[in-house]
Amino acid sequence: MAADRDRYLEKYAFPFCAKQADKYEKVAKIGQGTFGEVFKARSRTDPKKIVALKRVLMENEKEGFPITALREIRILQQLNHENIVNLIEICRTYNRNKTTFYLVFDFCEHDLAGLLSNVSVKFTLSEIKKVMQQIFEGLYYIHYNKILHRDMKAANILITKRGILKLADFGLARAFSIKKDHKANRYTNRVVTLWYRPPELLLGERHYGPPVDMWGAGCVMAEMWTRSPIMQGNTEQHQLTLIGHFCGAMNEEVWPGVSKLDLFRKLEMPKDESRRRVKERLRPYVKDQLACDLIDKLLILDPSKRLDADSALNHDLLWSDPMPCSLEKMLANHHQSMFEYNAPTRRGARGGMVGGSLRASTQNQNQQHQQQQHQQPQQLNKTITNDGYVDRVF
Repeated sequence: MAADRDRYLEKYAFPFCAKQADKYEKVAKIGQGTFGEVFKARSRTDPKKIVALKRVLMENEKEGFPITALREIRILQQLNHENIVNLIEICRTYNRNKTTFYLVFDFCEHDLAGLLSNVSVKFTLSEIKKVMQQIFEGLYYIHYNKILHRDMKAANILITKRGILKLADFGLARAFSIKKDHKANRYTNRVVTLWYRPPELLLGERHYGPPVDMWGAGCVMAEMWTRSPIMQGNTEQHQLTLIGHFCGAMNEEVWPGVSKLDLFRKLEMPKDESRRRVKERLRPYVKDQLACDLIDKLLILDPSKRLDADSALNHDLLWSDPMPCSLEKMLANHHQSMFEYNAPTRRGARGGMVGGSLRASTQNQNQQHQQQQHQQPQQLNKTITNDGYVDRVF
């Protein structure tokens, strides 16, 4: 039956899903992670047209097309905004009795992690403001349309040569709802790359919303100055400890209801005397007081008090001199594409927040973290719990 199905798939003329080899020629591999692989490709009919091909992981699927890929496609079809990556179409290949699908996107020359890893790329305060303004514009749009990104990090922020920023990789995104009967949602908390994961997810919260993305935006904003992720935990416990030393103790006084979260009693919580040090720790890197204030408000422990995208767009930082300016002139000095995939590791790089609990770790730990990330899709898509239930991404 499987052979018959494969023969049928190969002979059937899919009217809305052309063959990748017929339409696009791969040029180079530019990314790999939890989502699979991404390639730079050229259109065969128009050689000037460059696209990005994102391969849909099919190896672990026994029940048809992956649900996470279907969700990503559906969400991207609904979104249409300058600061959200544009899905052009879906195409396929057939090789060794196996069909592979690719999502075809407009090509962006850089990602933010790749730019920050290059010491020759210098951002002025105006340019940093423009980056953050576009991130907040993208987040405001998706949150207004009831979509959570759930994987905010520098590597998922693409930038074109004209300086237009695009939120990308919606593989973990989902629609969220606010129920009329005020019942709690039960979304998975196994989302967001560890270094950018907010404290409520680390503590097992399953009823969450847009603040999980705003925490990641705060981490990315600090990274614009430190040039390295600011909290680089090796485990969920370690990450929670780093957050506690940076953002202060997690207790009922600063975060009402925190003690009711599933893992509050199971994980070792930062001591109550731990005080908030966000502005103090950032001061050597972030000289602008308004910028420091905005990061501080994005990294508030209590998600209900964390700044939302609309408030971030209205923060004084983005409306004071020097005003946000285009990145195009700065990027014109750099002719090579810069992506995290082909960049040197930024963990422990100069400029990272080193010292105390926010230390840069060894390269071996970084390789271990990358391996964990590459193994994540199986864990995120389908995890069998101790009681036999299958936990999927919802």
